[in-house]
Order: sequence, then C-alpha cells, then structure tokens
Amino acid sequence: MRVLAATTNEGKLKEIKRIMEPLGFEVVEPKRKLKVEESGTSFLENAYLKACAYYKEFGLTTIADDSGLVVDSLQGYPGIFSSRFYALDFGGKELPEPSATEANIRKLLRLLKGIEDRGAKFVACVVLYTGDKGLFAEGECKGEILEEKRGEGGFGYDPIFKPEGFEGSMAQLSPEEKDRISHRGKALRKLSELLGGLGYTPQICP
Repeated sequence: MRVLAATTNEGKLKEIKRIMEPLGFEVVEPKRKLKVEESGTSFLENAYLKACAYYKEFGLTTIADDSGLVVDSLQGYPGIFSSRFYALDFGGKELPEPSATEANIRKLLRLLKGIEDRGAKFVACVVLYTGDKGLFAEGECKGEILEEKRGEGGFGYDPIFKPEGFEGSMAQLSPEEKDRISHRGKALRKLSELLGGLGYTPQICP
C-alpha cells in the first residue's frame, strides 16, 4: 500500500518509514512541505487536520502523526504543544536558542527542578486518510523525565525521557529498540493491524 507521510519532521519521517515499510507499506515523501495549523484540542484532531490537508493537496492516501510528551506533575503539559512548549506562557517562555528543541528541553527541566514526581508518557495518534474516511490508532510509552540529557540518538525530548524498564534515555536506545517500545511504533503497528483486519475494529475519524 502506497501512503504519503504528512510531516515536516525528518525524525518522524525516518521512523514512519522504518516501521511501516517492513509491514508492506511504501512510504513516500511529499514534494513540498505544508504548513498546517494545528488548531485541534487533542492529538487525534491535529493528526486528522494534517492528514486531510496533505490529502487535499496531493491526492494520495495519507498517513499523519501527532504526538507529544505528557508530564504528570505539569497538568499534562507539554501535551499537544510539545513542539512549541518553549513559546507558551505556561511556565514562562524560553528563547529558541540554539534551537526550539533545546529550548523545549531546557524549559521542561527548569519546571521540574526539585519535583519528586517525574512521571511522564509519550503519546502518539496516527491517522490514515483515504479521501472519504479515516482510520486512527494510538500508542503510549510510559516512563519518567531524567534530570539531565543522556544520549545523542532520536529527536525531540528523547534525551531526557527514560522509558519504563530501561536504565538509559530513549536517545540511548538503538533504532530497533526504540521502534519496539515507542508510542509511534505501537500506534503504527495497530494501524497496520486495523488495515489488515487482524482483530481491530476500524474506527472512523470524526
């Protein structure tokens, strides 16, 4: 099955290809990146908005992901604002230097300084949109926030997230280990099972 990946995030694109291609999908990149306003109030709504926008622009069955980090002691933040957490008034803004990713991590570690409860989870929702209907699947990876960065792999908050059952950060895992336990890996495999009719009831997007 040929699907268009609706993302401007190179890290996500690599993961989607790495996970979906062995499952029989041909994942193609868009000819150009679209700027889609993520105006939804949930991961599902934002994934659906992106999937629909890319389908409308390119006319191909589209897969979109919206994901983020949910921290227990921060009322669920960064949540759907994970990529732009540094710019939110919540907890005070950070300058996006040397990058937005570094600013996001810096802000999160600042807000959690001295906090005992560091429980968190990565959440992903993936949507496959065919033009007249959509299927969606969700995945979670539970863990906790470290006090400092560890590892050079992955992207986003990976260097400060320690998955349950592991001693190191998500950024210290091999790509194969990460795909096996990650929120995105779980969601994409569920989506594949939905499409294959392997025990999951198809769910129509709102």
